[in-house]
Amino acid sequence: MSTCIQVDMHKRQRTFRLPDASKLKEEAMIFGNIRDYESFAWLPEPLKIAVNHLRNTDFKALEPQNYELQGRDIYVQVFDMNTKPVAETQPEVHVQYLDVHFSVEGKEKIGFAGETGDNEVAKDLLAERDLMFYTDTRNESWVEMTPGSFAVFLPNDVHRPGCALESPAAIRKVVVKVRVSLLQGDRP
Repeated sequence: MSTCIQVDMHKRQRTFRLPDASKLKEEAMIFGNIRDYESFAWLPEPLKIAVNHLRNTDFKALEPQNYELQGRDIYVQVFDMNTKPVAETQPEVHVQYLDVHFSVEGKEKIGFAGETGDNEVAKDLLAERDLMFYTDTRNESWVEMTPGSFAVFLPNDVHRPGCALESPAAIRKVVVKVRVSLLQGDRP
């Protein structure tokens, strides 16, 4: 089951359980705001690299495409897209990479739920793109992404990005892909 870790230092509210870093790849979805970077000092080094890159890069000035941060171990995808009604989106999972979603412009709703192993597969692209879509998922929770917010989705976090809050809207977002084996200290 996914555990949401949320830190908002500006409101002096901290609601999180520090996961065992060796099990981080399996246990928790992380949500926060880039302005609270110092509050995430406990993150494993590959995630610190990703979040620090989000904090220090002007993504409004970049073209929408993929950029390598540390080769294919950590790379960045910049997207311009329109959000859609939830019914027009599909939940997804990854195995080799975890996702760090970051809101640059606009607002987006992202659903997430723990991987139960019994979701109906809509399209399996794991071999080609490390991506599998489900038709739906149960027990979905939601986070609202506004400029500056980020969410880390681990392999056991089914997530449904690109959902409209009230009505479809244009957004710019970034997804940093981090190879899961980096959390274990392994190199592929």
